[in-house]
Amino acid sequence: MQMIDKLTLFGLTRQEATIYISLFQNGASNGYEVAKATGISRSNVYNALAGLVEKGAAYLKEEASSKYIAVPIEEFYNNKLRAMTEAKEFLLKNLIPAKDATAGYITIDGCVHIKDKMFNMLDQAEKRIYISLPFQYLEEIRNKLENLIDNRIKVVVITNEDFKMPGAEVYLADKKDKQIRFIIDSTYVLTGEFSESDYDTCLYSGQKNFVNVFKEALRNEIKLIELGRNSDEK
Repeated sequence: MQMIDKLTLFGLTRQEATIYISLFQNGASNGYEVAKATGISRSNVYNALAGLVEKGAAYLKEEASSKYIAVPIEEFYNNKLRAMTEAKEFLLKNLIPAKDATAGYITIDGCVHIKDKMFNMLDQAEKRIYISLPFQYLEEIRNKLENLIDNRIKVVVITNEDFKMPGAEVYLADKKDKQIRFIIDSTYVLTGEFSESDYDTCLYSGQKNFVNVFKEALRNEIKLIELGRNSDEK
């Protein structure tokens, strides 16, 4: 099921993904052989095979009996990536965005989409990023954070366990909740519930007043952590 889920990210239907896996594992096969291996009806198999060829996931091998072979995963990925990159460049050049598209408040639902937004925010950071995140999720973005530090971007982390990262400012807080808080370049904020559930919800905004209030709240939290740390040292 996990392989099928991953293949749907390449634009395949679940049925096409099932048949792609069969071709990949069993080698060149005709429609009858695929139907027998997958339990999918022959009519649906032939429709799906045509779809795989059209989407660049399979080749038709001309023999006495027409057989299909799966395009190697790396080749399939590179072809998709190249096509997507070309499409992105075209759209960036020709599609004019609305003004202040992120000036309001945007709701992002589900852990997958929240993670996507987290990674995109990290990629967009140019000067500084403040992160308040439970320790167990920091490892997933460690490489991104290290790259930011290497590029001389300020990284400040608030978490609930000792997180070792040379070059970053790390503050320990008694965080028992599942809250996530991101702010990049004093421009954009992401905040809300993050527990790796489909029911997670976060708010994303570039609204100036909201960003300023949020930034001040983070500063105050850091001051309180520093005061507590100094008190403990005494």
